[in-house]
Amino acid sequence: MSERRVRPRLRPSAEERADAGAAETARPGTIYPGDCVEVMRTWPDASFDACITDPPYNMSRRKGLKWAFSSHVTMDEQWDRFSNDDYFEFTRRWLLEVCRVVRANGNILVFGSFHNIYVIGFVLEHVLGRRVLQQITWFKPNAQPNITGRLPTESTEYIIWACNNTPEHAGKWTFDYARSKEIGGGKQLRNLWQIPCTPRSERRLGSHPSQKPVQLLERIVRLWTKPEDVILDCFLGTGTTAAAATQLGRRWVGIERDAGYIEIARKRLGAGA
Repeated sequence: MSERRVRPRLRPSAEERADAGAAETARPGTIYPGDCVEVMRTWPDASFDACITDPPYNMSRRKGLKWAFSSHVTMDEQWDRFSNDDYFEFTRRWLLEVCRVVRANGNILVFGSFHNIYVIGFVLEHVLGRRVLQQITWFKPNAQPNITGRLPTESTEYIIWACNNTPEHAGKWTFDYARSKEIGGGKQLRNLWQIPCTPRSERRLGSHPSQKPVQLLERIVRLWTKPEDVILDCFLGTGTTAAAATQLGRRWVGIERDAGYIEIARKRLGAGA
């Protein structure tokens, strides 16, 4: 039986895009409130040099998950709960817009766990026809124990790195190889990174359930973007990507739909955190 391939569709349909005449350029240093797909549709093509983002993982449960040895409940966020079909369509829609607003051959780096990383990779490679270059594995030495007491402790998350072009035309992507060797102690940097989970000091103004450590985002920003590049984070959360970009002399634009997280991000960025 022949294998069925999904034909890449590199641009949104007419129904999925706002009128191109209404497009306006995104303003660096701005947090845009609202649904990321709707916001991105108002921007012109090739508005950004890169996208670094951390979407919902679809790991929450309707009643949450309880710890085996306490009454604590976790993984019950409404914004992180989809049916499988809805999550696939959600992923297709926002990545379709990301591929449009990031310039050709710009970097796209997306966080995920085993819950969603395979869907993200499939959409990028087989639905949108992007060239997936590598996967970074983030090992958390102080990861939260498994809450059910029935599985090994989940100690890793992943970052998919894609070049925003077809495999045939992808090239000249940004990667600071010299700096990566410095980080690797003079040797080629491996794609397994050991970095602790977000410290309390970075949560002092408020936190997000999947907030990433600044150390991790600074490494990504440093290696995959250049000074003065404009970076999009379409799931800004509490602003870690923006904080890392600011620290390293890059420009950023964020989108976040939750007013509470927007307020935390604004406080963090105002405090230089």
